Amino acid sequence: MGKSRILWLSVGAALLTIALKFSAYIFTGSVGLLSDAAESLVNLAAAIFALIALQIASQPPDDEHRFGHDKAEYFSSGAEGILILVAAAVIVYSAVERLLNPQAISQLGWGLAISLVASCVNLWVARILLRAAQRYDSITLEADAHHLMTDVWTSVGVVSGLAVVSITGWQLLDPIIAIVVALNIVRTGLQLVVRSVRGLMDFALPPGEVTLIEEVLARYRSEYVTYHALRTRKAGPRRFVDLHLLVDGRISVNEAHGLCNRIEEDIKAELGQVVVTIHVEPAADKTAWIDDFVPETAVTEGL
Repeated sequence: MGKSRILWLSVGAALLTIALKFSAYIFTGSVGLLSDAAESLVNLAAAIFALIALQIASQPPDDEHRFGHDKAEYFSSGAEGILILVAAAVIVYSAVERLLNPQAISQLGWGLAISLVASCVNLWVARILLRAAQRYDSITLEADAHHLMTDVWTSVGVVSGLAVVSITGWQLLDPIIAIVVALNIVRTGLQLVVRSVRGLMDFALPPGEVTLIEEVLARYRSEYVTYHALRTRKAGPRRFVDLHLLVDGRISVNEAHGLCNRIEEDIKAELGQVVVTIHVEPAADKTAWIDDFVPETAVTEGL
């Protein structure tokens, strides 16, 4: 199943859970269940955003986007995070209003049963999305999956709290539950926004992946003098690696090219979707030792 088809499944699940959860709210009048239903609206908007982003990200490189369109996935997860924060604000507003004007909850049993059915739907779809996110290394699918899992735990919290309301008759617990749900939603939204910003700002690959690159370079240590300016970043599922490789100036272009090809293939074998760029320089040239990331004087003094 392709990424787009999986997200269509998420859209369908969002439509179904919206219908179920708003039905539960209409049955009971609970703002806790209303907050749960509001998050499902966000799920639908997020799934649609994700579909659009994946369509853009899957386009091949063109004259204006030579490195492809993979970063579109970060816009999707960032937009989802912002939508989550908006939903949280709406939930808090409704909960505060209910605190100020308490209302009795009716037909709680039916409402809780419907909400549990909706949670089971979200749990099923979230597990499918998580597996697909790992398979495709997609932040868009991962964000949607985690959002759905948050929805599941939110529903469990709401249902548990309302069960206590039905036993104790303490009606004020309903809006308090809604506020707790909103705070949890805020945490998820901020996490998604931060991850999106990190992706758009070209943060380096995780230390574990950088170590794999360094281990590959160590295999060929006898065939070059040194390397520097190792830079890494990630755009969607695609990684980018570039570095300067200093070699003995007496070797032929063919030999240098062959060495680079072997290094590139080994890095690709370790990291999967990766674009490797190696700039070959003669070690005898002092300017070749200059690293863009440190002052020129600091490098030349060490020669």
